[in-house]
Amino acid sequence: MAEPALVAALRETIIAQPEMILEDRDLMRALIAANERRMGDNVVDLRGIAMERLEARLDRLEDTHRSVIAAAYDNLAGMNQIHRAILRLLEAAEFEEFLHDLGGPVADILRLDGLKLVLETHETAEDPALRRLGQVLCVAEPGFVDAYMLGGRAGARPVVLRPCPPEADALFGAEAGIRSEALMRLDFGPGRLPGMLAMGAAEAGQFQPAQGTDLLAFFAGVFERAMRRWLA
Repeated sequence: MAEPALVAALRETIIAQPEMILEDRDLMRALIAANERRMGDNVVDLRGIAMERLEARLDRLEDTHRSVIAAAYDNLAGMNQIHRAILRLLEAAEFEEFLHDLGGPVADILRLDGLKLVLETHETAEDPALRRLGQVLCVAEPGFVDAYMLGGRAGARPVVLRPCPPEADALFGAEAGIRSEALMRLDFGPGRLPGMLAMGAAEAGQFQPAQGTDLLAFFAGVFERAMRRWLA
């Protein structure tokens, strides 16, 4: 049993600062449990049950709040990455530099393990000039972009996020170890065949169908406009 002097001092402290008790969850639970034991098993404490439910609801709300904040930070970080990548692309003074930056600094800014620009062409012979443009540029026959992006599904979308199909090895190279990809269809204007920007990640969950595509659509829009300038 506590000493009378200690009980008196504690009582005075609680009366002077009751918020100390009310704001301490563990202490409140202990007091409620002691009260329930005192009442016995035949008495139902509706107020205690209501408080437990309110605490559970508060915990869920706090978890949701943390999830929303985390998602907001992720979106902000993604937006900053896209903006930095676009600014780097716009610095190029020549097309060769433009493609070099795409496969190098831009891919690094976006933290990609693979990045390919696919251009459709009617030409069947290999152009030696393409070799000096680096590994980022790939040429394909007409219809390749839609066929690859659709993957046997109906309805074309401008941006596709998905786990990599087996054909991805031919695009990125088997040694790259790409396991998920983001594909953006590029429109180069009337009279020109379409293109595709393919971003690859070694992490299987980096690009998933349920993720938002607004930032990637914006990046693709800026990129295809820059490409129109070079193609002109």
